[in-house]
Amino acid sequence: MAEEFVKAVDDGLRLSKRIYFGKDRAVAPPKPMTAMEKSVHSYLPTSVMVYAVIGDPAIVDNPDIPSYQPHVHGRCDPPALIPLQMNGVELEIDCHLDTAFVTISGSWRVHCVMGSRSCDCRIAVPMGEQGSILGVEVDAPRKSYCSQLLALDDKKDAEKVAKAESEGFLKPHIFTFTIPQVDGGSNISIKVRWSQKLLYHNDQFTLSIPFHFPEYVTPAGKKISKKEKIHLNVNSGPGTEVLCKTTSHPLKELRRHAGRLGFIYESEVLTWSSSDFVFTYTVSLSHIFGNVLLQSPSVLDIDQRQMFCLHLFPGDRQSRKVFRKDVVFVVDISGSMRGKPLEDTKNALSAALLKLDPEDSFSVIAFNGESYLFSSSLEFATKEAIENATQWISMNFIGGGDTNILLPLNQAIEMLSNASNCIPIIFLITDGAVEDERHICDVMKSNLRNQGSICPRIYTFGIGSFCNHYFLRMLAMIGRGHHDAAYDADMIEVRIEGLFARAASTILANIAIDNLDNLDDLEVYPSRIPDLSSECLLIVSGRYRGEFPENLKAIGKLADMSSFTVDLKVQEAKDIPLDKVLAKQQIDLLTAQAWFSEDKELQEKVAKMSVQNGIVSEYTCMILTETEKGKKATESAGIPKVPSKTEPQKMEDTKRQKMMVLRNLGVGFGNLTATSENLPPGADETKSPEPAEILVKAASNCCGKMCSHCCCMCCIQICSRMNDRCAIALTQLCGALACFGCFSCCELCCCGHDG
Repeated sequence: MAEEFVKAVDDGLRLSKRIYFGKDRAVAPPKPMTAMEKSVHSYLPTSVMVYAVIGDPAIVDNPDIPSYQPHVHGRCDPPALIPLQMNGVELEIDCHLDTAFVTISGSWRVHCVMGSRSCDCRIAVPMGEQGSILGVEVDAPRKSYCSQLLALDDKKDAEKVAKAESEGFLKPHIFTFTIPQVDGGSNISIKVRWSQKLLYHNDQFTLSIPFHFPEYVTPAGKKISKKEKIHLNVNSGPGTEVLCKTTSHPLKELRRHAGRLGFIYESEVLTWSSSDFVFTYTVSLSHIFGNVLLQSPSVLDIDQRQMFCLHLFPGDRQSRKVFRKDVVFVVDISGSMRGKPLEDTKNALSAALLKLDPEDSFSVIAFNGESYLFSSSLEFATKEAIENATQWISMNFIGGGDTNILLPLNQAIEMLSNASNCIPIIFLITDGAVEDERHICDVMKSNLRNQGSICPRIYTFGIGSFCNHYFLRMLAMIGRGHHDAAYDADMIEVRIEGLFARAASTILANIAIDNLDNLDDLEVYPSRIPDLSSECLLIVSGRYRGEFPENLKAIGKLADMSSFTVDLKVQEAKDIPLDKVLAKQQIDLLTAQAWFSEDKELQEKVAKMSVQNGIVSEYTCMILTETEKGKKATESAGIPKVPSKTEPQKMEDTKRQKMMVLRNLGVGFGNLTATSENLPPGADETKSPEPAEILVKAASNCCGKMCSHCCCMCCIQICSRMNDRCAIALTQLCGALACFGCFSCCELCCCGHDG
């Protein structure tokens, strides 16, 4: 999909040369990238973008200054995408603890379509770290659109969503959707909201938001006003001191309070922002520090229990000591890992080995249908051992075979059974789903229950969308570890190295919260508290009934195996919307539990939480509802009522409503078929083309080479109206031309071989 999108934008920029902007010589049509530029850059969006979807190139013209255009034969198939010019943009960010809530509002003009014609507009929203779309609002001249979430009531609803034609994710971090029929020359206003995580590294928080606009979205003409605004609020919690480090845009400080900062940037610009918005800051703490925040539920909250959020900051790196580590890397080398996924995994694994300290010990297990051990026992991470392991990985990491996860996990548990005075870690990397996943979780629960004072931690990493990320998340929860994923193959190395850095920098283990025994109906997320790492903020949340204690303590073990206690100050969360900050984490953890237990009531609870907080889940779908200007937005006019916060609207209730369903917003529960067939991550599961389709494609490519203005789709439509004998004769003629006359321009010859 991404490659098709890039080609469509390339076609759109070429098509935009038809637009005449007047006698102003300072205005020129956008220039397509050269081959060298394409190798470095891409037409994938690096900010919120809007594109005119052009199927008929004859409608492309300046709506203000109609000009003579040469007649165009045929259509664009697939449609070209012309980036629209942007009139103004405003960015609002609210950072709370480790989460940022982002809102981008902007106005775009359909500058490339005749005033008497209209076109669809495709909107692309790139998001930052672990971005999750929250909602969209679109205001066009004749209609407006607003997103909402609906609960999926059964498998039939899930099938409807899977078959929906509207876009979902172009890439894992780029959300797209299409607005139909916007008039040429009109303005379209858009507001998009999403949440994302702040990166934490070297005692520093980093906020990075895609805000890099290409030159060709700048409006034509120097006299057009272009205003850019940025509002930023940072709240790290009570009892902390925020220190600003760097910023990509010239921010002006508005306010400063304990743990809170406010900034603004507003300017008339000649060209739009040419860099992402990046803001870094530190929370000045010399030691491990924590707080507990309390919040009462709103009237519409589906769960009327009280909320609490415990957060621990790791403090200054210089004053901390990390645990010694015993690590077993368990790596999938099945057939689907061939090529780039396996090569990137090998590179990341080699980098991880080099970061081990000499007193650490390790081993490597590669697995497909069987398992292959670098060493049957742990070896100290000496220079010689790491070199031998790297060489062994290079020789033995050869993709092929099936996927059996339980066997290597049991072997890893056995190898770590005698670990002492250290953190034992299982680091699992896989791209596939297996049938016995719930059984694996049960076995790991049983095995870890019988371990010593510090049981093995399980860190899981999923590659692509064919593995069951909720199974991997459940495994990590059982093993007091963390789960991460690379849905995009280009991110494998970076994300594996980031997850291992978190696992390798544990400073406080076996964390328990004292003095919660008197609370009623207590529920904690996650149920088994992970260790505190110097590479991330630890957040534990929950619900309860009763009187929360005034004083609380977090108790754990330090690297020298001594006990350590953190006094936690309990206070009301006055300026932090806990329900919004915690919703994504709780929905992910509860979804993993719902998958594991196959509990229908828990699935319904997740769906209600999803609708209430506007966060997409596996049990809800997002729709765009359409409202015509000048008509009452009632159900009789085809517009659905806003669903109750306490009882989410079911999908079957919307059959008569005018809506567009957005598909593929969840990650799913794995794909056993794709795993058994060893399909690589990101592969398209569409069926192989029939021989007749190959022949038509070869002939159409040949025809396109001979006459770039000919519309082969028109020819195919004509063929569909012919009688059988005439169609057979024409097909044979096309086949002869494709095979004997045009070898250089056909993608496939008649016998189906490449070349």
